[in-house]
Amino acid sequence: MTTLYHRFAHHLDTLLDALVASGDLPAGLDRSAVAVEPPRDPAHGDLATNAAMVLAKRAATSPRALAELIAPALERLDEVESAAIAGPGFINIRLDPAIWRDELRAIIEGGADYGRSAIGGNERINVEYVSANPTGPMHVGHCRGAVVGDALASLLEYAGYAVTREYYVNDAGAQVDTLARSAHLRYREALGADIGEIPEGLYPGDYLKPVGEALAAQYGDLYAAAPEAEWLQLFRGKSVAAMLDLIRSDLALLGIHHDVFASEAEVQGSGAADRVMATLRDKGLVYEGQLEAPKGETPDDWEPVELTLFRSTKYGDDQDRPMKKSDGSWTYFGADAAYHLQKAEKADALVNIWGADHAGTVKRIQAAVTALTDGKVDLDVKLVNMVRLFRAGEPIKMSKRSGNFVTLADVVREVGKDVVRFIMLTRRADAPLDFDFAKAVEASKDNPVFYVQYAHARIRSLHRRTEEAGIDLSPAADLSLLDDEELALVKLGAQFPRIVEAAALAHEPHRVAFYLGDLAAALHAQWNKGNDDPSRRFLLAHNPDLTRARLELASAIGQILRNGLAIMGVAAAEEMQ
Repeated sequence: MTTLYHRFAHHLDTLLDALVASGDLPAGLDRSAVAVEPPRDPAHGDLATNAAMVLAKRAATSPRALAELIAPALERLDEVESAAIAGPGFINIRLDPAIWRDELRAIIEGGADYGRSAIGGNERINVEYVSANPTGPMHVGHCRGAVVGDALASLLEYAGYAVTREYYVNDAGAQVDTLARSAHLRYREALGADIGEIPEGLYPGDYLKPVGEALAAQYGDLYAAAPEAEWLQLFRGKSVAAMLDLIRSDLALLGIHHDVFASEAEVQGSGAADRVMATLRDKGLVYEGQLEAPKGETPDDWEPVELTLFRSTKYGDDQDRPMKKSDGSWTYFGADAAYHLQKAEKADALVNIWGADHAGTVKRIQAAVTALTDGKVDLDVKLVNMVRLFRAGEPIKMSKRSGNFVTLADVVREVGKDVVRFIMLTRRADAPLDFDFAKAVEASKDNPVFYVQYAHARIRSLHRRTEEAGIDLSPAADLSLLDDEELALVKLGAQFPRIVEAAALAHEPHRVAFYLGDLAAALHAQWNKGNDDPSRRFLLAHNPDLTRARLELASAIGQILRNGLAIMGVAAAEEMQ
């Protein structure tokens, strides 16, 4: 769809072309930074452009002088009432009110597709998220990354990208051996053995009891006293499969379903790491060398060894990184580079959603992707900060090591999928987030979930009450009855398509949540005016014409709220319980 902002950007581009043709503006100027956007202060107008500010220096003129050429041309457009120069050269544009009435109709006609964009151009983008070790159920720490990744994937699809949702299964490390040994212990328990306290180093959670029981049912006592070498690989496979079933089930509670579950063990077995090494050697980007001693280490504490190193400093990393250990086995980074090559071969761009504790590894993996793809595939890593749990203001302490942690399933079952997903998007992903079980379900404007859902529920109730009042809705709404205060809601609603595009380009789904909060607040403010002045109410039984116009306005805002919530994976409330 062509949005109002795109239309005026095209108008501006055409005007600038005319200035080039007349010789008033040099040809070939880079216009990529020229923007058409809402003014910071709505009192200044409906739109604003920085064109004169951006182009003046390269055009060898002053911003004000260039603005004095652009503004009159803008004023000659039928849709424009005025174009005023502000400050050193910004141009504020005021539109004919009919434009906003047309936009209201466009919102209604666009329906679920209002705001949908083709900016992605069907570019293939792989979003990898969650990727928790398959050693237990999902806990609340995984929840935020899961929601951020899934909402981002939906946002990118809405913006015209071809998205693959991927989960990387870390099934090749020592942690899965520990999982297998923990499952064997529960297997023996299921056969009647007294296992006592769970030994230090094994996973203590009761979630492994069903795994042990299933193994006992399948194999009897065949492996009860058998040497570890006879059952370790088998129990690894069985327990990882069981944990992945548990993880899929947990994620489904949040409405999350991945397209691909990529196995680390399979990546390593595919020879991808060898291909990475060959590719980097051909480019002269690996060498045999020694790492410098870590800061604070003395020569007596540090024994340098010969390693195969990747020249990641060439791509902005702090130091070159080992691809192989001294014994010839792959480092975690070497294996991770192989996995990213596998993803990059099937995508035009990659996005990883990682925990903030992985911040130190971002530069090296970005360097590897750039080197392996000759810069053709971009990798963006979004870091997700911690979630702190509270109950009525009191912190909830957790320890995964002791098995005392709050699971994702616990949280969803207590407050609901929609509440969890919304709250996880109410802060930037890289900022800490506090989740209070009591506040999450509080009916208060301080609760962003409630505030947005209440706005939509109010609009739905308006439809019901209008029907109950017997108002005939068959005549077309006369939108000329809407005044400036009411059209201000349309102006805010019309920003939704540009919010979608900006959020998609920045890979920041929280921007949608922020915007919905602003839109809901504006709707509530307009609604509440009717408390002080009955003539401002949306439903006026004695004035069906104005009621129809205001109902159309409310319907448009409701549509945008639904569209934004759908991107977030949240169902819009029909009524508040």
